[in-house]
Amino acid sequence: MSAKQVDVNGTEYRIVLTDQVIGHVNNLKNLYNAAYEDPESFEDVSAEISNTINEIAGMVEPEADDSDLDGLIQKIIEAVDNKAEEIEKELEAKPKKTVSKKSKSR
Repeated sequence: MSAKQVDVNGTEYRIVLTDQVIGHVNNLKNLYNAAYEDPESFEDVSAEISNTINEIAGMVEPEADDSDLDGLIQKIIEAVDNKAEEIEKELEAKPKKTVSKKSKSR
C-alpha cells in the first residue's frame, strides 16, 4: 500500500493504493477496453463504468468535484500503472531462488 497525492486543476487529492483501489482501476480499464472494442456494448457497460468511477472517487480525500473527476481518474490510473511497473522492476531485480529437488529413494 502506498499513498499518492495528485494535483488536478489546482486541487491536491490523496488516495491510498490499496488492493481494492487497484482492483477497481483494473476493472475500469477492462470496462474501457470492452467499450472500445465493441462500441455497441457501451450502453451495457456505461453504468458499470460510472459505478466503478464513483467507487474509486469515494476513496479520495478530499471529495472530488465533478469538474475534476475525469482528470483525477486518469491520474489514479497512471499511479496504479506506475506502481505495477515498480513492482515488476523489483521482481526482475531480485535474484531468482533456485529450488533444490530432493531425490526420492524407493
